[in-house]
Parts: sequence; C-alpha cells; structure tokens
Amino acid sequence: MKTIMPNLWFDKNAEEAVNFYTSLFSNSKIGSISRFEKEGFEHHQMPEGTVMTMEFEIEGKKFLALNGGPIFKFNESVSFFVYCESETEIENLYKTLSEGGSVNMPLDKYDWSEKYAWVKDKFGISWQLDITNMNTPDKIVPALLFVNDKFSMVKHAVNHYTNIFPKSKVIFEAPNLPMENIPGETLAFAQFSLNGNLFNAMSGQGEHNFDFNEAVSFIIQCDSQDEVNYYWEKLTEGGTESMCGWLKDKFRISWQVVPAEMFKYINGPDKAKSRRAMNAMFQMKKLDIELFKKAYEGN
Repeated sequence: MKTIMPNLWFDKNAEEAVNFYTSLFSNSKIGSISRFEKEGFEHHQMPEGTVMTMEFEIEGKKFLALNGGPIFKFNESVSFFVYCESETEIENLYKTLSEGGSVNMPLDKYDWSEKYAWVKDKFGISWQLDITNMNTPDKIVPALLFVNDKFSMVKHAVNHYTNIFPKSKVIFEAPNLPMENIPGETLAFAQFSLNGNLFNAMSGQGEHNFDFNEAVSFIIQCDSQDEVNYYWEKLTEGGTESMCGWLKDKFRISWQVVPAEMFKYINGPDKAKSRRAMNAMFQMKKLDIELFKKAYEGN
C-alpha cells in the first residue's frame, strides 16, 4: 500500500476549490488533471472534456478533488485538523476559510487548546484550526466524527482500522467524562496512524442531522491485486459494496480501494484503449487489474 488519500466530492467546482486551497496553504501544488470522456456518460452525466479529477497537495498532504455531481454534500462528519504554528497563521486561516462559509466554534481559548476554531468554508468543507502542538509529522489530519448511534464507537473503530492496516498504532486517547448511560470506554478523542497516515477520531454528543457519506472518502492505493482483495474483503465486512472500487465500511465511512496499476490503462498513451479501460471500470464493483488489461487490449 502506497498511501491513503482523502477524496473530496464536488459538484462542478472542484477546480475553483483546488485553486482556492493551493493559494491559501503553504507547501501546495496542483498535480495531474483528468477529464471526462464520452464513455460512461450514463453514469457521470458530465460533458466530454470537463474536469473529472484533480490531484493536489496542501501543506504536503495529498488530496484528490472529484467533480462527481450534486448527489453528496459535505458535512461535519469528516473535517480536517490544521495544526497551526503561530497566532498569525491561525487568525489568517480562520478569517479566510470562514469567508462565505460559517463558524461552528469561534476562534477562542478552550479547555483543550489555547486557541482553536471550527469553521466551514464556502465549499462546505469543515476545518478545525488548532494552535496546540501535537508533535505530529502531518500539519493537516483528517478527523472522523462519530455521532448518534455511533457516539460510543471511537475506540472500537480505531481498533478495527489499526488491526486491518499494517504498521499501524494508536498515538493518543482521551476518554469522555463519565456520563449516564455512556459506556466507560467511550473516547472523546483519539489519534492513530494507519501505515504512516494520521487520522483523528472524535465522539459528538447530542443529536446530529448528519452522518458519514461519500462526499469525503479515503483512497487506498494498492500495489497489487492481492492488496485490493485484502482491503476490499476487510473493509466490506459488515459494510456495503458500491461501484468503481467504492465501498462503505461497517461505520458507513467511504473508501476507494484502487490498484496503482490501473492508471497505466486508463491514462495510457492510446486514447481509444484508455477509454475502453475507463468504460470497463464503470462496470466493476471491486476493481480487477486483469479486467482493465483485457479491456485496454480489446479482449
């Protein structure tokens, strides 16, 4: 496995969003861009030649932006922590990210941080800005918020993921204050690493009108078909399969299990062959390298 990369599902404004983020954050750049072909129009409903995906980095963290249509909307179930190094930095991010968006928690001192804020930007993505020094190698860390029927599942989820991914570990756990009818092992917060990829997990008290959805998914880039098979089997256990390598795990968090070899077929030098490979992908649930190869070669 190479890395785990957040995928952000936009309607038609992925390019605008990527330009905004890469202009705001340091150590940022735009990578490869793919465009919709006429094949698969019945699935994607996007005009040929428009941007499909954009790879980009902010603060050295890799992301993928997808123009997937209006189906899924961002919400607070997945946010992104930004560990800021100065008051100037956190104040600038707070001001810029909240413009045209909204403020969940204003920039202030809280029990857990000298300076912290939770904002939603103009595209609907949530950011948690924190000046606390967590001594993490990553400046930007995705955060999973477990709410409603999953409120007490943070520890269970962290253990589940760290048992699946190699070279994983729990870095930090903070228990919830004792509450009536809440299991004693319920965690308020946890930070963990999946093969070197940092995640935060949090429990959200009270009733919430959102849950995990496909607006933010996590792409697992696999080195072989065996790896694809392994992660697909482990993550769909108790969850559901979807199309084009997408799945939902038992907590309803979305993942994409993708073989790296796939890209040499869908981005190959022969456009006609690549279109066949792309069209083949639209017919698959679990992605199969052999099927990509056969479609590319016309078999």
